[in-house]
Amino acid sequence: MRTASRGFLTARFASVGAGLAIVSACIASAPEGIRRQTDGDGGDFGVDPQTTSTSSSAGAGLPGGDPHALLGADPTHGPFNGGQRVLLHGNGFSSKVRVWFGDVEVDPSAIVPIDPSRVQVAAPPGAAGPVELAVQNGDDTSTRRTLPGGYVYDALYASPSSGPISGGTTIELVGQGTRWNERTVAKIDQKPCTSLTVQEPTRLLCTVPQGTPGAKTISVTTGGETILVLDGYTYEDSQNGYKGGLSGAPLAGRLKVLVYNNFTGDPIPGASVVVGTDTTSAITVDASGVAVIEDASLDSPRTVTVAATCHSPISFVDVPVDTVTVYLDPVLTPACGASGDPPPPVGGKVGSAGAIEGELVWDTSLDPGGAAWGNIPSPRRETERKAAYLFTTGADPLATFRLPSEFQAITPETSGELGHGFTMYIAPGNRTIYALAGLEDRSTTPPRFTAYAMGVVRGIPVLPNKWTREVFVRINQPLDHALSMDVRAPAKGPKGPDRIQANVSLMIGNDGFATLPIGAQSPLIPFDGGLTFVGVPPLARDLLGASYHSSARAVTGQAGLAPLSVVGRVLSTSTSEPVRIGDFVGVPTLEAPAQNSAWDGSHLAASFSAGAPVDLSVYDIASGNGLIRWTVAVPAGSHAVEVPDLRQLGLDHGALPPGPLTIGVYGARIDGFDYGKLVYRQLRPAGMAAYSLDSFNAHL
Repeated sequence: MRTASRGFLTARFASVGAGLAIVSACIASAPEGIRRQTDGDGGDFGVDPQTTSTSSSAGAGLPGGDPHALLGADPTHGPFNGGQRVLLHGNGFSSKVRVWFGDVEVDPSAIVPIDPSRVQVAAPPGAAGPVELAVQNGDDTSTRRTLPGGYVYDALYASPSSGPISGGTTIELVGQGTRWNERTVAKIDQKPCTSLTVQEPTRLLCTVPQGTPGAKTISVTTGGETILVLDGYTYEDSQNGYKGGLSGAPLAGRLKVLVYNNFTGDPIPGASVVVGTDTTSAITVDASGVAVIEDASLDSPRTVTVAATCHSPISFVDVPVDTVTVYLDPVLTPACGASGDPPPPVGGKVGSAGAIEGELVWDTSLDPGGAAWGNIPSPRRETERKAAYLFTTGADPLATFRLPSEFQAITPETSGELGHGFTMYIAPGNRTIYALAGLEDRSTTPPRFTAYAMGVVRGIPVLPNKWTREVFVRINQPLDHALSMDVRAPAKGPKGPDRIQANVSLMIGNDGFATLPIGAQSPLIPFDGGLTFVGVPPLARDLLGASYHSSARAVTGQAGLAPLSVVGRVLSTSTSEPVRIGDFVGVPTLEAPAQNSAWDGSHLAASFSAGAPVDLSVYDIASGNGLIRWTVAVPAGSHAVEVPDLRQLGLDHGALPPGPLTIGVYGARIDGFDYGKLVYRQLRPAGMAAYSLDSFNAHL
């Protein structure tokens, strides 16, 4: 093992004249001699990252002999709510360097001194506009250097900040000191939001237009004032669910339906829109994917169904608003490609990922006694070793922790400049990554991994087919806390559920969820309700503002099958008191069609056992071995509804083929739910605070 890789050695900072690192990213206020990403320095995937120099280059453009300098920041701007990773470049930084953004000093735990020319920090929250950056080594004011306007806090940010190229994502634009009103115009990549709602002077709801992969500019104009954020939103090849659904004013004689392909975002001309249950009155969607129905009788909620050739249909029962935006899933069968076009693509495109290159570091100077890997106990048997793994935050708080391949392990023998190097390929966007370090034993089945420490870096800009370098993850968060749950399980029914599956993850702001290897616990129902999870971090340092995300699933059998009921979102910020979990949604019973009977294609009825109130019921009617799925959304719980019999439109126009059906029935509880503002995400468990599910068999 190289001695230099075991920590931030004092010797690394001894030479204040070491010069400035040449980096492959754009640097603010950079003097001549510093290359930018656009200078052709190998920023794309065509160049091996190991061949691109990141070492110090003596005297590269430094002001006349000054042993201390602050030359720039990368990136040069970020959201006013802070948290973004910022790399400062200059000269003469020591291991005790302090950093200020305006008048706000950065918490020492958010500073990673890399070498005399580089310091990584997490930007604190600030006021919109430019601020002066300042650095100083400890209390030595003679080393203080400033850079006026060195960093700019953007006056707005988007949440979520990325979405699929098909568009349709509903994002919230949050401003600081803005006065947005009904005359405000918001654009993504110079294209207006397809719909825009002013919630308040500092908050907008924007439906993102169709776009192309990459980071795009957000612009918001009110009167003569325009706010620009150059890379505020990223289009990527994924689905996030924050799109489509119901919107607009109360239904009053006019209904607008927009129909798009869920994978490409293209309009689906020729699709049929049925208002009510009479298929003979179906309206055909025009070439732009729009159907407008004007009828004075449309003055109360109506059922709206959309179907199209080679697409799965969808119905919204009792629509109370005047706009329905639909994204239909293509049916991926050879028959649907018979016209000469192959089935539409799904998933990502080759080469659309970005890459992060960096190191895991243990900071011995800021954490006294914390030698490299010192917060990980020594192996107790020959088959154990110290290892760390990199992860990115995900959208599913209920995801099960999966140990990566042993070939992805970072060990004490992994080389690096300051610590231990890594390369990570990741979807484009503003990303958060985290590392878990501990002991692993691959001789057991399944392999055993016990994490003792972690590190987090937020706000990493990742562009398609580009490298983001010099990302340093400090392994300084101990996993030494215990979180307790008090679970009030639902009653065991004749079919189930018969046991609880509980887990804990971390919700890191708006950046997603970090899954921890502390395991799920699965007691049988009934039980005393007490569960304890050992191995969560304190919410300090880089995890300030994060929350513990607790969930409990009442499931049937060891495989965790339906019938089931899930409470999937209980947030807390302290481990001093047990997290209380109750309010399970009652399990559904399908009444029409009856189990294993013939369905008439129109009538649906369901009821729910005792439990928390149901905000939304969702039918997932699968046919053709799951290739065709009809989604039916119904407000509230127990009900009997009628949908149009799509067979009257013809099997070639979205109707389910004859044969066996599997009908899944969800009952959902959704925080702050408004059916008139439903989005696609709320049709699936990821958008539900709690839900129940059972599946039933029938046939057409």
